[in-house]
Amino acid sequence: MPVNSVAFILNAHLPFVRHPEYPRFLEEDWLFESISESYLPLLRMFNKLKAEKIPFKFTISLSPTLCCMLVDPVLQERFVQYLERLIELGEKEVERCGKEQPEFLEMARFYLDHAKRNLSDYQDLYRTNILDGFKALESSGHLELITTAATHAYLPLYKEYPTAINAQIELGVQSFLTTFGHLPKGFWLPECGYYPGLEENLKYHGISWFQTASQSMLLSPDKVQYGDYRPVRCPNGVAAFPRDFQGTSLVWSNTSGYPADKTYREFYRDIGYDLPMEYIKPYIHEPAVRVFTGYKYWAITGHTDQKVPYQRSEAQKKVVEHARNFIYNLKKKGRQLSAAMDAEPLYTLAYDAELFGHWWFEGIDWLEQVIRLAAVQGEEISLVTPSLFLSREGADLQTVRPAFSSWGQGGYSAVWLDGSNAWTYRHIHKAIERMEELAVRFNDQISLKQRFLNQAAREVLLAMASDWPFILFNKSSTEYAQKRVRDHLRNFNVVYGNMCKNAVNTEWLVKAEKRDIIFSDMDYNIFNPDR
Repeated sequence: MPVNSVAFILNAHLPFVRHPEYPRFLEEDWLFESISESYLPLLRMFNKLKAEKIPFKFTISLSPTLCCMLVDPVLQERFVQYLERLIELGEKEVERCGKEQPEFLEMARFYLDHAKRNLSDYQDLYRTNILDGFKALESSGHLELITTAATHAYLPLYKEYPTAINAQIELGVQSFLTTFGHLPKGFWLPECGYYPGLEENLKYHGISWFQTASQSMLLSPDKVQYGDYRPVRCPNGVAAFPRDFQGTSLVWSNTSGYPADKTYREFYRDIGYDLPMEYIKPYIHEPAVRVFTGYKYWAITGHTDQKVPYQRSEAQKKVVEHARNFIYNLKKKGRQLSAAMDAEPLYTLAYDAELFGHWWFEGIDWLEQVIRLAAVQGEEISLVTPSLFLSREGADLQTVRPAFSSWGQGGYSAVWLDGSNAWTYRHIHKAIERMEELAVRFNDQISLKQRFLNQAAREVLLAMASDWPFILFNKSSTEYAQKRVRDHLRNFNVVYGNMCKNAVNTEWLVKAEKRDIIFSDMDYNIFNPDR
C-alpha cells in the first residue's frame, strides 16, 4: 500500500497596518478579522486534536509584519474592543432575529458564542499574545514554524537590487529568531515568487528549504523526474518543494474548489450592508462607512442575488463529504503514482492561512476532518512537515534548477506588475538606490543619525510589501494602498533630504518611530553593498 505524504503549508501574513494617531482605523480590521475568524479558530482546532491525541503535523509561516502587530499593545487593546463590539452586536442580533427573522436565530447565537469564546481565549488563555499558542504547538511537535521576507515583498521584481533582497531575507530570519528563540529551517517565498539564484541568498542565511509554484518544475531547464510530486535539491543543496497544483486546486479554485459549493456560507452578504444605518452605525466606521461585521446569514446558493438562508447543519455535512473526497483523491493519485514512481511522493499543499475561517467559513472544519480522516488511514496517509520529510528522504532528492514562477494569475508577475501598479516600482527602485547611497556615505553612525537612517531603511522595506501592488491590481482598497506607498516614499525622502544636508529632523523622527514600531532592532547598514 503506497504512502501518501502530505505537507500542508499555511502562510499567515498581513501588511503592517497600525495607526495609533486615529481612535479607530478601517484597515486595522484586516488584522482583527483574521485573528477572530482564522488564527484563534485554527489554534482552537489544533489544540482540540492535540488533547484528543489525534496525530497531525502542519507548517505555518508567520510573517514579521504579522508577528509585530500581534504583540503590539495598541493593536491588542483595539482587538479586545473589536470583540466587545462584536459581542454587543451579537446580543442585539439574537434579540432582533428572535423577533423578526427566526430563520437566522441559530447563526446569530453561533456568532455571539464564537465572539465570546474568542475574547475568553484571547484574554485568559493567551494573555493577548496568540504567538504563544503557536509556540506551544511547535514545542509539542505538531507545527513547524517558518519565516518569510521582512515585509512579504515579491522578490522577483527586486532581482536587480541584491542588497534589498538580502535585507528582506536577513530581517525575516532575524525577526523570527527574536520572536521564537531559534532560527527557521524553512522560508516562505512571498506569492511563491522564485527566480533562479534566489536560493543562494536563502542558503547564506541558513535556510534549508522553500516552496515554489508547480511551474518551477514544469519549466525547469532540467528534466524533473517526479514533477511536482516530490521536492528537489537546488545545485547549492537547498530543497525546493513544488506546490501540488491539482491537490491545491481542490480547495483554491474559486470556481470548482470546495469553498464554491452552494451550501457554504456566502462571504460577501453581511448585515453591515443589509441592515438600516441607524441600527448598524455603532459597529461600522466613521463617517458612516459600511463594513463587514462578520454576521452573515446567507448561503452561496449560486450565481444569483436571490440567496437562501445558510444552514450550518447542511454545511457541516458537506464539510465531511468534501474531506472524504479530498482523502479519496489523494489515495487515488497515490495508486496512480506508485506505478510510475520508484520513490515516495509528497503532496505540498500551500495556502494563505486566512483562506480558512475568514474567506472560507467552513475551511477550518474541513481541515479538522481531513486530519481526523488521515489519522485513521494508518500508513497510507501521512501528514508531514517539509523538514521532517527531508530528514527521511533528503538524501535521495534529484538535483534540479527551478524556473522563475509565482502562484499568481498566469504563473509569473502579472498580478504584481501591470498597468495599475507599475508606477510604484520606479520610485521604490530609486529609493533602494538612494538607501544604498546613504548606507555607504554614512556607514556605522551612532545615536540620532543611526536612528534616522534606520527609519529610512524601514520606510523602504515597508514600501516594498507585495500587498500594495496586489491591492492596486484587485482594485479593492486602492486609495489606501496608493497612500501607503506614497507615504513611505515621502518619508524616505525626508531622511534623504536631511542627510544630504548632514542634519536630523528630530521631531519628525520621534513621530515616525512611534508610528512604525516594526524592526526596532534593525541596522540600516544592511543596505550597504560593501558590507
